[in-house]
Amino acid sequence: MSRGNIVLIGMPTSGKSTVGVIAAKILGMDFVDTDIVIQRREGARLCDIIEKRGLEGFLECEEQALLSLEVANAVIATGGSAVYSQKAMESLKKNGTVVYLKLEKDELFRRLKEVKERGVVLRNGETLEEMFEERVKLYEAYADITVSEENSTIEDTVKDVTDHFR
Repeated sequence: MSRGNIVLIGMPTSGKSTVGVIAAKILGMDFVDTDIVIQRREGARLCDIIEKRGLEGFLECEEQALLSLEVANAVIATGGSAVYSQKAMESLKKNGTVVYLKLEKDELFRRLKEVKERGVVLRNGETLEEMFEERVKLYEAYADITVSEENSTIEDTVKDVTDHFR
């Protein structure tokens, strides 16, 4: 069965890649991790791109990678900062349903340890708290469906996502 794409958005460590690959298997869809797409296009890790080009340079790379996607019937796990590009999000929404994997703030702080290693986009002097507050508004604005991860296992989240598309 062919359907539009499922686009996963959410905070770093919300499980977009893990949930995405399992949901793709269950639903018989392809899987795309846009962080990997960026790394392949640039020939570098996310943290190295940020270090070399700065945040704005990285966000440009991310936007170009997202706009270059030509996939159908795929689960797409985006990077946590994908929502900073209105152009890219509009493009993703045109061909898919956007699912926000909603992680509570205390859980984000508990999970997110290696901010630099993971290539998390944090502006100069920006705290995790400030990033959280800014991004939540963007995730909520772009979401077609919100899946709360509060008190959920990965399996619970996968089921909540796939139930919307069966």
